[in-house]
Amino acid sequence: MIFEFKGIKPVIDPSSFVHPQANVTGHVIIGKDVYIGPGAVIRGDFGKIIIEDGANVQENCTIHMFPGVTVLIKKGAHLGHGCIVHGATIGTNSLIGMNSVIMDDAIIGDECIIGALTMIQSEMNIPERKVVVGNPAKIIKDVSDQMIKWKSEGTKIYQKLPKECIDSLKETSPHSSFFEYKNEHTEKYKTWKKSKWKNN
Repeated sequence: MIFEFKGIKPVIDPSSFVHPQANVTGHVIIGKDVYIGPGAVIRGDFGKIIIEDGANVQENCTIHMFPGVTVLIKKGAHLGHGCIVHGATIGTNSLIGMNSVIMDDAIIGDECIIGALTMIQSEMNIPERKVVVGNPAKIIKDVSDQMIKWKSEGTKIYQKLPKECIDSLKETSPHSSFFEYKNEHTEKYKTWKKSKWKNN
């Protein structure tokens, strides 16, 4: 659902998709080809949120801030299921793993990979192309060219998803008995451990 707050309405590019079960409030700017999943809460009531082109905010993510702060999710950034971004900046083409927490005034550099369940503390500054894991967060290595190719391939799938949802997603009633569908999802994207990039 989309909500006006104190006279300020979200701005959403028509090429982007916000699931009806997501909540987008107030001073929020969403660029082109952005996917916002069900259960996501994007609260631009205390400050401003900018989600740049090609980013995605997956199911049950929360984006918020302290008063007067701007949250920036840069181009191609990938926010995994259930993560929280509070008053932080996420760099271009970075991956925030599932259920990670990015706290106030933290800066995630471009093309970083933040592992699932990572806790990025307030004001932590992660340089570009770093792999970060743990609670508290720790930089463990650099992001290789192979890793960023793998990440970018996954994000491309999400960049196609807004149009697919706009064209075909609709509420329906279920079949009453088993029905076999042909799997039309032809993408051959795999986990990092199984990917072709890891072994190249």
